[in-house]
Amino acid sequence: MTVTQVPRMGPMEGVAQRYARALYDYASEQGDIPSVLTQVQGLHEAILQSHELRTFLADSRLDKQRSLKIIEALMKQLGFGDSLRRLVGVVARNHRLSILPDILYAFIQMDAQVRGEVVAEVCSVQPLNDAQRDQLKSRLAEAGYRHVSITERTDPSLIGGLVVRVGSVLFDTSIAGRLARLENAMKGAA
Repeated sequence: MTVTQVPRMGPMEGVAQRYARALYDYASEQGDIPSVLTQVQGLHEAILQSHELRTFLADSRLDKQRSLKIIEALMKQLGFGDSLRRLVGVVARNHRLSILPDILYAFIQMDAQVRGEVVAEVCSVQPLNDAQRDQLKSRLAEAGYRHVSITERTDPSLIGGLVVRVGSVLFDTSIAGRLARLENAMKGAA
C-alpha cells in the first residue's frame, strides 16, 4: 500500500467550508442535523455516481438562470428538504455549482468531526460489500484511524484495488495507480 500526502486544499475549499458551515449552523438551529446529513449524503452519492450530473455541475457555460431552474427542479424531484434545497439554490445563484460536491463533502466532514469521527473517501471499481467495509475499517484502525465514517464511489478506470483518502493522506492500492507509478519509474530510469 502506498501512502502519499496530498493536500486537499484547493482555491475553492475555503468557500466550500463556508457554505457547509452555514448549512450546518442552520440545520443545527432547526434541530434537523440527522435529516439534513442523510440528504447531504444522498446528494453527494448521487453526484459521485452520475457522470451527467457532475458534467452539468462543472459546466460554467450554462446560463445562471437556466442552471438554477434545472437544479431546483432536480432537487424537488429527488425529494430533498427545504434546508438543502435552499443551500443549493444559493450556490446556483452565486454561480458556484462546480463546488457543490466539495460543499457536501465538507458538511459530511464537519458532522463526522463533531461526532469524533474521521471521514474516509473510498473509490473502488465495484461497490464494497459489508465484509469489505468491515475489513477496511479494521485496516484503517490499524493505521490509527479509530472512528471512521466511509463515503464510497465507484470508478471503473481503477481496474482493481482501492483508493482511500483520509484527510490529506491517500492510500492507493489500485492497479491504475500501480501502473502510473511503474510508468513514472520507467521514465526516470530512461
